[in-house]
Amino acid sequence: MSNKAELIQEMLDMQAKFIKYEQSGEYKAENNYVGGEWTEYRKRYQVLTNEVRELASKEANFWK
Repeated sequence: MSNKAELIQEMLDMQAKFIKYEQSGEYKAENNYVGGEWTEYRKRYQVLTNEVRELASKEANFWK
């Protein structure tokens, strides 16, 4: 399993890529849900957020 900092860095890299795409003028919201690269992006980002939340919760001893 990756450490929290690596997961967060991957999320930041993904955000930068998405912002570039969004500002290019080619962005269409339906691309996030109707197959293709951005659907996979959204799924991967959700996995990362869940992993970071779990790690942070364990560090804070939140889920006793």
